[in-house]
Amino acid sequence: MDAFYASVELLRYPELKGQPVVIGGGRRHQPTLRADGTREFSVLRDYTGRGVVTTSTYEARAFGVHSGMGVMKSAQLAPAAVLLPVDFDEYRKYSRLFKSAVRSIAPCVEDRGIDEIYIDLTDVPGAQDDGGRAVARRLKDAVHAATGLTCSIGVTPNKLLSKICSDLDKPDGLTLLAPADIPARIWPLPAKKVNGIGPKASEKLAKLGIHTIGDVAATDPELLLQHFGKSFGTWLHEASHGRDEREVVTFSEPRSISRETTFDRDLHAVRDRAELGRIFTELCEQLAGDLGRKGYAGKTIGIKLRFDDFKSVTRDLTLPAHTLDARDIRRAAGACLKRVDLTRRLRLLGVRAGSLATLEELVAPLPAAPEVEPNGLEPALDPVDNAGLPLFDALADR
Repeated sequence: MDAFYASVELLRYPELKGQPVVIGGGRRHQPTLRADGTREFSVLRDYTGRGVVTTSTYEARAFGVHSGMGVMKSAQLAPAAVLLPVDFDEYRKYSRLFKSAVRSIAPCVEDRGIDEIYIDLTDVPGAQDDGGRAVARRLKDAVHAATGLTCSIGVTPNKLLSKICSDLDKPDGLTLLAPADIPARIWPLPAKKVNGIGPKASEKLAKLGIHTIGDVAATDPELLLQHFGKSFGTWLHEASHGRDEREVVTFSEPRSISRETTFDRDLHAVRDRAELGRIFTELCEQLAGDLGRKGYAGKTIGIKLRFDDFKSVTRDLTLPAHTLDARDIRRAAGACLKRVDLTRRLRLLGVRAGSLATLEELVAPLPAAPEVEPNGLEPALDPVDNAGLPLFDALADR
């Protein structure tokens, strides 16, 4: 999907089409309605905080704004850009719509996230007649009819090449590529365009004088093995020649499910204990809700912390049995927290459930329902203390 989150927002706010728009920076930047019925939007120049850019329109990207960039930094590049908050519920809605539209034409689909899929067209009637062009057009039309959004498609012999080609003609692109086209279309591209060649590998290749995919293809395989090891070196050689035998996988179990948040300001474990406790509890409750909706329970509970110096730490705890209960998750995550030095201020906090099992796989009964208070309400989780494990008290006695 093309600039997916931003494109969904433009459906809601069509007056912003053609303007630089940035999505991110927290929830407090909701548009307001003026007396004349028009909307007033926040702009980057007025932003203060520690948020990051989730995505942006192509007009904002032209200024150098990109995903993962700090909003304050993006404000220096595009101060007049409109700033909108993230709305994941809306994005998930449109994700379901576009995937349903695709499956109505080509049911063999591998889900790769909220805005990207792989499609096997091998057995789709007519797909072999023109290299897939007509079917791809049908897919694009179906997605637009269902969502009002555009997508970009790469039709090639395999997943590696399709991933590259889906980015070549964005937005609203359609790229068809046969093996004979690889030297002209693929080899001139930077090596980092291959999904799997990250920043470190790109830097190492550059030091060897290897800059493009064609450079990799022309390099002696023995040199690649020497510098990158047998497994990755062999893969580099194969990938640069457009070889990829991976099948489209229509179902796979997630390895873990997590929730995390970046704070608007750095928080201290003692001085901001109440706020951190509330956020921590909310993350555990959200994680429990995610597990229940997706039909999983976790046995390994972990936390992720990022400090004000940008260093991150993780801690895990394996439970005796699987759980999807918020109190169990909160208790285990609190125990993990006690194993971390909390001297520095925090900028990010996350909770994760791993070692997942589907509820159908578990022989043990589901967690018992919470006790009900006399007034008929479920007792709320204590944001500061739970089952004898006070949250963020590692420094309380220092």
